Amino acid sequence: MIGLMAAGGAALLVAAFCTPMLIRWLSHRHIRQNIRELGPQSHFIKEGTPTMGGLAIVASMILGYVMGHVGSGLHFTKAGILAVAVVCGFGLIGFIDDWLKVRHRHNLGLNKRAKFTSQVLIALAFGMLALHWAKTDTYLSFTRWSSPGVNLGSTLWVVWVAVIIIATANAVNLTDGLDGLASGSATFAFSCLAIIGYWQFRHFSIYNVRSALDLAVLSVAFAGACLGFLWWNAKPAKLFMGDTGSLAIGAGLGALSIELNLQLLLLIIGGLFVVVTLSVIIQVVSFHLFHKRVFKMAPLHHHFELAGWQETTVIVRFWILAGLCAAFGLAVFYADFLSVSPPK
Repeated sequence: MIGLMAAGGAALLVAAFCTPMLIRWLSHRHIRQNIRELGPQSHFIKEGTPTMGGLAIVASMILGYVMGHVGSGLHFTKAGILAVAVVCGFGLIGFIDDWLKVRHRHNLGLNKRAKFTSQVLIALAFGMLALHWAKTDTYLSFTRWSSPGVNLGSTLWVVWVAVIIIATANAVNLTDGLDGLASGSATFAFSCLAIIGYWQFRHFSIYNVRSALDLAVLSVAFAGACLGFLWWNAKPAKLFMGDTGSLAIGAGLGALSIELNLQLLLLIIGGLFVVVTLSVIIQVVSFHLFHKRVFKMAPLHHHFELAGWQETTVIVRFWILAGLCAAFGLAVFYADFLSVSPPK
């Protein structure tokens, strides 16, 4: 428990108090956001806001994770180290993308092929290492390895893992369109994973996740980093996380859910990210097949902006939805625990 509090507290404090230094450093070097021309007109006022704030999230998360092991008796695990590595890998892709946008002074960074190929390579590497190095179960899982208990086998499981990592990373990236929306929503999801990780540690005989406590520490560190960053990212944002942050956060959610055997439960815990992504898919499919738009603009949060909602209203209501999704996911997990735990 001490390790959990130390990880969350350290990440929160570092993100909250050190982010202003990053803001000044980025501003001094004119590393600022270019607003998408096709986006809502009200967003043009945000032109010039410093970006690449994801550096603060990733750095705070890593420091918090390390501090959670200092004096607590906890040991670093292969699963925890691997999750941090995939976060840094996707964060690096986002950093390059952000840097190219700033350098070219346009909202276009890495081309789609390079970006997707990089994500696939890192996600597949994560899957292979999770399988052969961290010894993660190859079962399709909902709340535990034995539910539903379908063994995917090595090859199919690695592909499945890569799909989860890439999909989650890009889902968070799509959600990062309003001040504080992605960071606030991710805080709920990581907090939920932290609780579940600690619960799995306390009930090892049911869940058989050897690295559960270490992954809970990493989840708390991520939640603290996102919450501390939110202080500066809330409307009006003093700093944007950019793809550096959104891809790293999404990869972290995916990796932790895989290693905690919560692959399918992630759809509930990160329900807001799922809904936002579905809105984009529906919009694209509808336009190409029927030449009609279902929404005024996709992703979904822009639809509500164009429908007349104030940006703050959209953000807070989406936070509520994110919180409810995380709470419902936690409730589903606990209900399943009650169904399999031996009676006292």
